[in-house]
Amino acid sequence: MISAAEQTRAARIGAWLFRYRSFLPIPIVIIGLLVPGRQWWLTWAIGAWFIIWGEAFRLTGVAAAGTVTRRRSRNVRQLVNWGVFGMTRNPLYVGNLLIWIGFAVMSGISWFPIVAIALFAVEYHFIVAYEEGVLESTFGAEYLAYKAKIARWWPHVGARFVPGEHHWSEAWKSERSTFLQYAALVALLIVKAALAVSRS
Repeated sequence: MISAAEQTRAARIGAWLFRYRSFLPIPIVIIGLLVPGRQWWLTWAIGAWFIIWGEAFRLTGVAAAGTVTRRRSRNVRQLVNWGVFGMTRNPLYVGNLLIWIGFAVMSGISWFPIVAIALFAVEYHFIVAYEEGVLESTFGAEYLAYKAKIARWWPHVGARFVPGEHHWSEAWKSERSTFLQYAALVALLIVKAALAVSRS
């Protein structure tokens, strides 16, 4: 049964964005690399802090949920409500936001973190509407009870990490391509910084 939440216009837009979510960061990458900025040790340090915490959120979420859940499969048999999912309903996306902010800060463009946050907010508003509709279709009252208890984004005061099964080796393997993307982007930002120095 398809829930009413999954049939909303926002959910339909989100389904399309979810299908192409791998391409959503491309505008962020293009702006960060091509627009001049002031890169110095503080932008690198702050950016790295956001990226490390963002990836920690992502990795912990993947370890709890597994790779099947990440594809938003309707074959998932159990609602994941343990681990970091006991703090926020969307730990992978919270992680993504922190990572986007981190790379935006590293770019040295003063206004860019705000733009990155705004783009993220618009895109993931729709994606989460779709995902929540699918979860409501799949788990019904169980998901609605979880939804009423756990924050969509930032953990409520008193929210806690819930003990449960985590597949760390699977999570590390799943994130290997993500780590390579980080390394490539950092390398390109280093090239950007070197070119800026050579021009000055």
